[in-house]
Amino acid sequence: MKSRWTARLLAACTGLALALAAAGVSAETVIKLAHPNRNDAFDNTAGAMAIVFKNHVEVATQKRVRVEIFPEGQMGRDGDAVKLVRQGTIQSAISSVGGVAPLYPMLAVIDLPFAYSSVANAYDVFDGPFGHRLAEEIRRRTGLAVLGFGDPGGLFTITNSKRPIRMPEDVKGLKIRTMDLETHRTMIGSLGGTPVNVAWSELYNALGTGAVDGQMNPVPIVRFANFDEVQRHLTLSNHLFLPYVWVMNAKFLDDLAPGDRAAVMNGARLGVVASRGLSRLIESSDRGLPPLAQRMQVHTLTPREAEAFRKVTQPAVREAIERRFGAEGVEMLAAFERAIREERTP
Repeated sequence: MKSRWTARLLAACTGLALALAAAGVSAETVIKLAHPNRNDAFDNTAGAMAIVFKNHVEVATQKRVRVEIFPEGQMGRDGDAVKLVRQGTIQSAISSVGGVAPLYPMLAVIDLPFAYSSVANAYDVFDGPFGHRLAEEIRRRTGLAVLGFGDPGGLFTITNSKRPIRMPEDVKGLKIRTMDLETHRTMIGSLGGTPVNVAWSELYNALGTGAVDGQMNPVPIVRFANFDEVQRHLTLSNHLFLPYVWVMNAKFLDDLAPGDRAAVMNGARLGVVASRGLSRLIESSDRGLPPLAQRMQVHTLTPREAEAFRKVTQPAVREAIERRFGAEGVEMLAAFERAIREERTP
């Protein structure tokens, strides 16, 4: 009898050990990462960020942490993916500013136009104390940890089919498509233009038919969307920089083992660097400015012209931010402007 119970006990212990071992093998950590573009590290900057991140995290953790990438809006539009991250349905998303702004509207402070001296100046602002503060505020208000601020294509330009834009009065009367953001509408309105809300999927046709005269986006996006086929004039205005905001569910990040969390943060930093390098390469390649210059009339704003735009647009946008966010918005905007001055690259 004793040997029978001993045998049963041994069998039970062996089964439990095997079950625990199996659980240990299958207890890998999975990060589901959504982004809006093709999952190609050489095609677009979001793809580059995601692929560099996946490679680093999986190698650094010996695949204790595995990254599953969901590109091309498989998790919905940017705002939908960000909400899924917040709910914990997925763990991370690379989103446009527009996808995060509904949860943290004060992102509007970075819409102050004609503020940066260069794209390097913009990078320094988001990598420096202001970027850290912005990330902390987003986390505090939304439960989303910011892994970094990537580059979707550089500084913004303005295109249109009517005339060269060199001075503020040249925008008067033009119908310009903007994102559905009050600050962008305010900027165009202050110049005497008419801001128009057109879905991205419909914009090419709207420009082609003349329902809309122009739009604003970075050079690589102008080329990618073939806007040179329906737009004649390109102004290198460099008036905005709207980074990708890379978010992760904060509780998920905090619950990672320290070594795995470090791998995630380092992988995100490498991904952001990759986005910036690729953005600059695309801008100067046959997928950027050179072919646009062959098909469009290109004008680069002089310092005097940029200052004229600054004097018209910045007061209007400041007023819109103060009206919406009050003293808190004014203080955050002041911190943003201070960071631009302090981080300005000579």
